[in-house]
Amino acid sequence: MADKEVGFVTMGQASGGGDVETIGVGMLGYAFMGKAHSNAYKTLAYMTWPPPYLPELVAIAGRNEAAVTEAARRYGFTDAVTDWKQLVADDRIQLFDNAGPNALHAEPTIAAAEAGKHVICEKPLGRDAAESYETWQRVQAAGVKHMCAFNYRFVPAVRLARQMIESGELGEIQHFRGAYLQEWGTTEGEIWRFTKAEAGSGALGDLGAHVVDLARYLVGAEITDVSAMTQTFMPGRDVDDAVESVVKFGNGAVGTIEASRFCQGRKNHFVWEINGSKGSLSFDLERLNELEHSEGNKGFRTILVSEADHPFWEHWWPQGHMIGWEHSFVHEIHHLLTAIRDGSDVAPHGATLEDGYRAAEVCDAMLRSAEQGGRETVQYRS
Repeated sequence: MADKEVGFVTMGQASGGGDVETIGVGMLGYAFMGKAHSNAYKTLAYMTWPPPYLPELVAIAGRNEAAVTEAARRYGFTDAVTDWKQLVADDRIQLFDNAGPNALHAEPTIAAAEAGKHVICEKPLGRDAAESYETWQRVQAAGVKHMCAFNYRFVPAVRLARQMIESGELGEIQHFRGAYLQEWGTTEGEIWRFTKAEAGSGALGDLGAHVVDLARYLVGAEITDVSAMTQTFMPGRDVDDAVESVVKFGNGAVGTIEASRFCQGRKNHFVWEINGSKGSLSFDLERLNELEHSEGNKGFRTILVSEADHPFWEHWWPQGHMIGWEHSFVHEIHHLLTAIRDGSDVAPHGATLEDGYRAAEVCDAMLRSAEQGGRETVQYRS
C-alpha cells in the first residue's frame, strides 16, 4: 500500500530530527493511570518523531516499596521511591506527572509547581471544588505549565468534532447529551474509589467529570445550572454509585449528563451527541475511530477518522489503520511537552488546571442539587 503524503512529510515516516532535548519526568502512582502515562512517554519518544522533548523517566513514587520497584523496572524509570516529596526535591525532574489517587492530587501537585516543575495531574483535580480551586490558584501563581489530564479531548474524532463545531457546520448548538457507563461498581472491598475521604465523590468524579469536561469543550460554553439526582446502591458507601443531571449552558443550550458504575454489560461506554440548528454529531468511545454526522436532517453517516488530514494522524499509520484508547495519552502529553518547549498555551485544546477546577464546580453543584432536591446555579469563583 502506498503511503499518503501530508504536505512534505509522508504519513507514518520519520522526518527531521537532529538532537532532541530531554525532559526529566517524575511520576506519582504506578497503577492504571501510571501505566497509561508511562506507555505514552515511551511511545511518543519514537512515534511522534521528532518529539518536542525526549522524555527521560527519572523516578516513580508509590507507597508499596515492592510494587513501585517492580513498576519502575517494568515501565523504564531509573529510580523508585516511596515518598513523593523525593520527586519534588529531585533536580533531575522538570515535569511532575501526578497519576496517584484523588486524595494525593492537590498537595503533591502544588508542591511540585512551587518547586518550579511543570505539572500534569489526573482528574478529578481535587476531591471537591474548594480543593481544586486552591490547586489551580497556587499552581498558576507558580508560573509553570499545567494540565489536567482529560485525555478524551485528544481522541481524533473528538478533536474533529470540535473543528466542525467551530467552523459552523452544526450551526447554533442547542442540545448536548452525554453518558459514561461502566459495570464494576459491584466490586467488593473498601477500595479508595468508594470512600468520600479518599475519592471526594463516586461515579460523578470518576466518570461524570469526563462528561462535564467534554460538554464544556464541545459546546463552547460554561454549564450555568444543574438539576441532579444521585443514588448509592451498595450499603455502607458514602459516595454516589450513579448520577443523573439536567444541565443548562451559558449560550442557551440544554442537555443531560449521566454517569454510573452499575450498568452490567457496559465496559467503558462513553457516548455523547450534540444537536445544532444545522446538523448533529454523535460519538461512542467503544467505536473510537468513528464520528457520526448528520448534515441537517439527512440522517447520520459514519466518518472514519483516520485520514491523513484528520487530527493527530500525522503520527500514525496509513488511512484505515486504526489507533486505540491508549493513543489519546500520547497526544495529550505531546501537547503539553510542545507547550513547555514553545512557551505556548495549554488551552484551549488541552485542559488546564482551571478547566479541572471548573469541572469540579459543576460536579459540586450536582451534589448540592441532589441533596437539596432542587435546581442549582453553578457559582464559579473569580
